[in-house]
Amino acid sequence: MLECVPNVSEGRDAAVLGALAEATGSSLLDLHSDVDHHRSVYTLAGPGGRDAEAAVRRLARAVARLVDLRSHQGVHPRLGALDVVPFVALSPVRAEKEQAVEAARSFARWWSTVFAVPCFLYDEASRDGRDLPEVRRTAFRLAEPDYGPSAPHPRLGATAVGARKPLVAVNCVLAAREVEVARRLARQLRESTGGVPGVRALGFHLAAEDRAQVSMNLVDLDRTGLQDAVLHVRQLARAERTDVVKVEVVGLLPRRELDRCSEDFLTWSGLDASQTIEARVEDRRNEAPVT
Repeated sequence: MLECVPNVSEGRDAAVLGALAEATGSSLLDLHSDVDHHRSVYTLAGPGGRDAEAAVRRLARAVARLVDLRSHQGVHPRLGALDVVPFVALSPVRAEKEQAVEAARSFARWWSTVFAVPCFLYDEASRDGRDLPEVRRTAFRLAEPDYGPSAPHPRLGATAVGARKPLVAVNCVLAAREVEVARRLARQLRESTGGVPGVRALGFHLAAEDRAQVSMNLVDLDRTGLQDAVLHVRQLARAERTDVVKVEVVGLLPRRELDRCSEDFLTWSGLDASQTIEARVEDRRNEAPVT
């Protein structure tokens, strides 16, 4: 099964978010919105091999109609209105990985041609192996788009389109309010600055909660899983005389990742099987009308 997890630069307007969700149809497994990040993550998948591909194109058309990057203000970095479009092979089967790469490149060609939005490929879809942080650092300044115009679209900006392994995006909200605390923790956690293998991390201030937040992408779950990463944040936070007060998964988890977590960790974090990709897919199957 192919999953697509588009990130949209809109997290506040309920009417827009509802219209975008409606556009995805029955392929929508999860919607996670954050008012401080001003960002939403749509998890798309279905039992049909092409469900996610069709759904993300419908979502993209709705984004082009309803989202304007020129008025956007949020703490999360972004390239565009439809900011990131990763296609994910949920099994290690080679044919499925190849399908994810082709889906990413096909979407980038379509989006850049029909809507004139520049597209940068990353991870397995990229021919030079660049990752998403590199795309963010170099887009337009040091690197030209793989598809589309050489300058950002005036309303929609640009889009990073990738094919990647399953990852886990998780936020740890701190008792501390000072963003500097979260940024210090993020520097200690990031693999790129000598931290934990397979961890990308940023520190933010959440105005809505008046709390600091450590936001992580766990991009190599074989090296660092969810439980180890979150408990590492807690350990570092306590060394700063603060603590983790909330654990929030962005999107869905692979079931095998949840199975690796201890009961004590799941009880403390509040995570459960309902937040797995497999559970949501099964729910969709059960909702399908019997013919």
